[in-house]
Formats: sequence, C-alpha cells, structure tokens
Amino acid sequence: MSTQHPDNVNPPFFAESPVMGGEDEVQEAYYVFSHLGCEEQMWDCEGKEVDDFVVKKLLTNYPSFFHKKRLGREVFLTARVPNPTLERDEAKILLETLESIPRSYDTAQLFYQDDAPPVFEVILPMTTSWRCLDRVYRYYRDFVVGKQAKKFCRGDITIAEWIGEFRPKSINVIPLFEDLEHMLASDSITERYLRGKDIEYQRVFLARSDPAMNYGYISSILMNKVALKKLHHLQEKIDVDIYPIIGIGSAPFRGNFKPSTVERVMEEYPSVQTFTVQSAFKYDYPHDEVREGIRKVNQGHRSAPTEVDEELARSIIDKVAKSYTHQVLKLAPLINEAASFVPSRRKRKLHIGLFGYSRDVKGVKLPRAISLSCALYSIGIPPEVLGLDALNARDMDYLREVSPHFDANLGDAVRYMNGNSMRLLPSKVGTALRRLGLEVETDTAHEVLSTRILEALRKDEHQGLEEDILRAAHIRGFLG
Repeated sequence: MSTQHPDNVNPPFFAESPVMGGEDEVQEAYYVFSHLGCEEQMWDCEGKEVDDFVVKKLLTNYPSFFHKKRLGREVFLTARVPNPTLERDEAKILLETLESIPRSYDTAQLFYQDDAPPVFEVILPMTTSWRCLDRVYRYYRDFVVGKQAKKFCRGDITIAEWIGEFRPKSINVIPLFEDLEHMLASDSITERYLRGKDIEYQRVFLARSDPAMNYGYISSILMNKVALKKLHHLQEKIDVDIYPIIGIGSAPFRGNFKPSTVERVMEEYPSVQTFTVQSAFKYDYPHDEVREGIRKVNQGHRSAPTEVDEELARSIIDKVAKSYTHQVLKLAPLINEAASFVPSRRKRKLHIGLFGYSRDVKGVKLPRAISLSCALYSIGIPPEVLGLDALNARDMDYLREVSPHFDANLGDAVRYMNGNSMRLLPSKVGTALRRLGLEVETDTAHEVLSTRILEALRKDEHQGLEEDILRAAHIRGFLG
C-alpha cells in the first residue's frame, strides 16, 4: 500500500514543487500503480485538502492503463477518513468522502460498463471502540445509500428514480489502532464490530510510527507483536479471515522499511498482509531498487505471527515508555526548535487528537512523528536509544528472541549517533548501548553535520540550518 506519509528527502520528478498536493497526488497514484507496481494507494482525506474527484481524474487522464489494470479489482484506492469522535474540526469531511463513493461508482460504471465499485473500503484512524467503526459502516449503508428509497413527498418519485441508484450498497471499514490501550484490545474491538455482520474478511491497520513516538521504539515493536498475535487468535476463533496492515516508514524508529530491508521486515512481521510504502521508500532510492522491493512484498506469503508473552511484553513496554517519556520531555525544547526547520513535503493541516499528532504532554507540546524523529536524528541522537536504559539483561534477551532483527535494526540507527550529542542524555543510556555490544561504524559525514546542526541551534544561528538538515537526511535516505 502506497501512502502519502511525507518522510521523503527528495520530491518525485513529477511534482510541481517539493511540497506535494492536489494534482501531484493524483499523478502519484497513477505512478505507484504503473511504474512501481504497488497494488493499493491510500487516499488521505484527513488533515489536508483532498481531491474528491480522484477516480474520475485517474480514469480520464490514464484510460489506457486503467483499462489494463482494473481499478477496484487489480489496483485499489482506499480512503483514510477523519474520525469524528476525536477530530471534531474535520468531522464533516468524513460525510463528504462517504458521499463521494457512489459518485465514483457511477464514473467507473461509465468507464468499464459494469457494476464493480472502484472504492469500497475506508480507513478510520485513532479507532478507540467498535462503535467508531459501526457508525461509519451504518452511516454509509443507512444514510448515504439508504436515502435513495425515500420519496420527496406522497405521490412523488424516490431519490433513486430522480438521480439514479446508489452503489455500492455497503463499504468495508478498516480500523487503524494507534495507542497502547486500543492496540492491545484490537482483537476484542474488531470482534465486537463484526458481530451480526455478513463480512467475508476484515482488514485491521496497526500503526508503527505513533506508538514509537508515544511510547518508545522498543514499546512499538512489542505492541505490534502482541496485537498481531491476538488478531491471529481472533481469526481462528471466529472463522473470518483477518488481514493485518502495518504502517511503517523508512527510518528505523518508524519501522526501517526500505528497498534493502524488505525481506527483513517481512520476517519481523510474518502474519502481516499489507505493508505501507511511504514516501521515502518511493522517492529516496533508485527506481529499480524500489520496484524490486515492492515486487518482493507483492510475492511474499503470510505465516503465523511471532508468539509473544503478553505479560512480559507489557511490563517491558511500561518500563520503556516511562523512561522514554522522561527523556523526550527533557529534550523537548531542542526537538521543537530543530523540528521547525524540517522542510514540509505535503500540504497538510495540523492534526488534532491522540498523543501521536500535535500533542501536549505535561504542558509540553511536541511535533508529529516524522518531524520529531528527523529533529533527533539531525542532532545526533537516534530516537531509538531513548528508553533503552530501562531494560535489564533478561529484557534484552527477550527482545532478541521475539524480534529477530533487533540488533540489525538498532545498528542501522546507531550509526547516526553523535557521541557529543549523547551527553545530553543520562549516562545510563550509553551504558545500555554498550551492554548490547553492537558493532557499528559511525557515519562520519553525518556526525559532522549533526555537530554543526546542534551548534547552530545552541547559538541561535539559523542560517543554512534547513539545508544542513536536508544534507543529513540525504545521507540517511529518509527525512524522519
């Protein structure tokens, strides 16, 4: 699944400016289908202005391709909508998006001359209960489609007779779980939502970036492992296929998913059906490598998830999250200042809602996940190391047992560490790193830049700071 997460350093060749939006994103959807081999594009209606006519534009601008690759059967467009329970300012965008689905159906019907819907699934972020999902499902079924049977007045025609039938008759709603409490309850929430519905399969989306930002790198790994195990058990219990999606970026902190690590990540999360290909994956690596990485994902096969001791995992999560939060709060002024120089890559409005968006922690505001991780990498403190000091030897052994590439992934981050910058952290963080015994060669070019960036921030000398942040990101192969 290609997404619009703005973690890329380089803008794509087709973009009108480094900050993508509007027509760029329509063209991006075509590009990822036709040139990269992605099977799905997330169409993000949350937090930014969105083009509701994307289906019409794709089919009219690229008719030859979409006659060969059927939209809704071979390639897929899946809308990510606002969650009215938590995003009140954008709540009505959900209704507009749902109303656009039958219109897109009519466009595709004229194009293909048959009855297959081009869009039939939506992703609901920040899912906290089964009712959040059920409301979206029922609103579409009962109010978007259901109104077609109503007459204007006694003796008059129905709405369907006036403007045509509304299809598809129902849609699939995909929960996106992002916080600890609800990710670990993803199985029970999904089970309750499915009760009484005739649904062939259910996709469930697990966040990876916001859990890392909210609870620490190690916590995010364990949260996903536990949730995937529980979803697998749910599938066996209710005899409905559950297809997990995991939202991972190219930064090790956010999943370490890039063309060169595709096989590693698939081994890390063997039961996942869909992996997100975010912007750095698509635009910060050579085209042939990107295509090959996506081909490997498309040809991969699922297997059983990693078995996890939930009680032990939860105890590690709690310890790491406490230490991580304490360290992030101490660094917050520096993080916020550095993040203000991280360049934008998408035209987005600021989200509100859970911890992982613009957030207020004990009176301290912090930026979004990509900007936060970019800020920390840029000053030579890989965010993966925050909270490491909470682990004892038993914890480390267990992490290596359930996360087969733990050392390799952490090593990919530690190479961007700056020893001088690490002095801003408690000495026990360095002790914990040494105890792990990772043999990693520091990237000296990145170290020079991170030293320069930190000095500029300390001296309040901002000229050239954004350029240095971009140069460091070019070395890493991702913004944040």
